[in-house]
Amino acid sequence: MASAQCDRKPQPGDLIEISRGAYEHWAVYVGDGYVVHLAPSSEVAGAGINSMMSVLLDSAIVRKEELWKVVGDNPYTINNLLDDKYQPRPVFLIVRDALKLVDKEVSYCIFSRNCEHFATQLRYGKPESRQVRQVGETIVVGTVLTVGVFGIAALVTALLGSNKDKHKQ
Repeated sequence: MASAQCDRKPQPGDLIEISRGAYEHWAVYVGDGYVVHLAPSSEVAGAGINSMMSVLLDSAIVRKEELWKVVGDNPYTINNLLDDKYQPRPVFLIVRDALKLVDKEVSYCIFSRNCEHFATQLRYGKPESRQVRQVGETIVVGTVLTVGVFGIAALVTALLGSNKDKHKQ
């Protein structure tokens, strides 16, 4: 992740990834120093997103704000993460569609309609979230490991228990 200032100037249609510590916030650069992004519906314009409050809500407001206000003191980078997988939509469509959504309330779900889904939908026409996929993979791997550990423990317990029974006879 870059420092609080990105090493190159964003271009209209670029995805901006902002590190918030526990998660990444996503926005679409629309030019002239502005981004369009999802913000909690309870938040006022210009406040940026500095809390995880949005995960508790089922709707969000599409905001157009200055990049530096949304970023705050957090590190950010330009991250067109799916360019190798999908052809980006034409820039004028990305910007036009982003601006048409400003001030609209949209449904929000951390697993299927979060800020990363919003940004990738605008750039690629496909809503994807690497964060959700990574969390899902972590949960699956953790579950498999947990089941595996408990399965081995149960097997060892059963084997040791049957050995004790043999010794008692």
